[in-house]
Amino acid sequence: MTDEIHPLEETEEVADAVEDDVAVDAFITGGGTDRDTPDFLQPGEEPHLRTGADQPWDPEDLAVAEGRDPTPENVERARKELEEDGPAAIERTVP
Repeated sequence: MTDEIHPLEETEEVADAVEDDVAVDAFITGGGTDRDTPDFLQPGEEPHLRTGADQPWDPEDLAVAEGRDPTPENVERARKELEEDGPAAIERTVP
């Protein structure tokens, strides 16, 4: 068999793709904020940061997030922790 092996980079199709500067509609974002067009804050403006405590938590969820089985004892401990510390109990576990 005498078929020659050519690297993909040397094919005509790749050369055509490299020379093509036309934007692909599927990749156009419409000018909104994304990785390539970040939205910068004005000087002195505070960012809105979302944390784990931004949503309601059940004691069972907190117990599991802490790596404990949701046994009645662990759930009760998590319930007391949520009552006493509020969002801080969640922030310690799920920042």
